[in-house]
Amino acid sequence: MVLAIRDVREHDLEAVLALNNAAGAGILSMSEAHARHLYDIADYFRVAEVDGKVAGFLIAVREDADHDSPNFLWFRERYEQFVYIDRIVVGSGWRRHGLGRVFYCDVQSFAEVRVPHLACEVFLEPRDDATLLFHGTYGFQEVGQQVMPGNQRRVSMQAKALPSFDYVRDTYGHALPAQPWLSEREHIQQRREASA
Repeated sequence: MVLAIRDVREHDLEAVLALNNAAGAGILSMSEAHARHLYDIADYFRVAEVDGKVAGFLIAVREDADHDSPNFLWFRERYEQFVYIDRIVVGSGWRRHGLGRVFYCDVQSFAEVRVPHLACEVFLEPRDDATLLFHGTYGFQEVGQQVMPGNQRRVSMQAKALPSFDYVRDTYGHALPAQPWLSEREHIQQRREASA
């Protein structure tokens, strides 16, 4: 098995959409227009490619993203800086191989040099103890709950403090070293530079 975690490419969106909409009740369905919007705004949008095929993806946005998810807006009201995991999907044929763990390690590496918190939500209806345990083992803690407008499903709002952010901020300020592993998606970087 050859695994690569890489930034999404525009031609991957069809596979991303298919994986998302086949994921089941734990993931909200997504339209082609919504997938395109997330492609345009996501600070972090990476796929797991296994033997040349998209096996999963994780999408995350910063606090200033043009995103209208009620769960994202919940965090925006309470946290000044954060990376919000909008969704993670691993295709059914690749589950139980550790791709979720690989994604969470990767998104944390992205977030901890930029913000003090990583945030997400976990559906409580229907309750998924395996997902709650997974997040707990990665240091996430429940910081609230809400009932999502529209579908009326209760979710656990989860956040994880990223203590290395203080070191990075104190050492580098907002100018991270010019290293490929620290780079952002090109059009997101251009957007940030234009608004600075």
